[in-house]
Amino acid sequence: MMRASLCAVGIAAVTFGLSAVVAADRQPGNASPVFGVTLPKGFRNWKLISVAQENGKNNDIRAILGNDIAVEAFRKNRRPFPDGAMIVRLAWRYTSSLRNDTVFPSPQSFVAGKPTNIQVSVKDSKRYASTRGWGYGQFENGVSNHDPAVIKACFACHVKLEKLDSGADFVFSGYSK
Repeated sequence: MMRASLCAVGIAAVTFGLSAVVAADRQPGNASPVFGVTLPKGFRNWKLISVAQENGKNNDIRAILGNDIAVEAFRKNRRPFPDGAMIVRLAWRYTSSLRNDTVFPSPQSFVAGKPTNIQVSVKDSKRYASTRGWGYGQFENGVSNHDPAVIKACFACHVKLEKLDSGADFVFSGYSK
């Protein structure tokens, strides 16, 4: 009887422990709504695909990074992107550099100011079939934006590329050589 009780306690402890590990791995508090995208580990060490500047409402400068699958697809101009491709866009306020401007004959130096957000695109043609194979997430200070409307707006914007460039596979950036 004692052995059965200890066994039941052991099974309960293991079950609880596994449940806690699975729950922690899912990171529900830090996954984007709608798609469940999280910030990929080590993304700051990924290769640079391109840089961009947005002079409109966002007034930011951006670095677009990709995992090995995305970078290879960019380099070989392979579209659609293969499953497993991940693209991360980091953005910072576009800020004049008073220090650097004193060196140049006129104000012309701009630097990355305050970080604005990080956007993540993940290619998985089965999981994200309803959005043509792409899942999206947006993060501020490492925390997911939990507004479903913001995340749904990602695909609503990317799908506009289809009319302009059907071969882009819903990706704005090109590979900078």
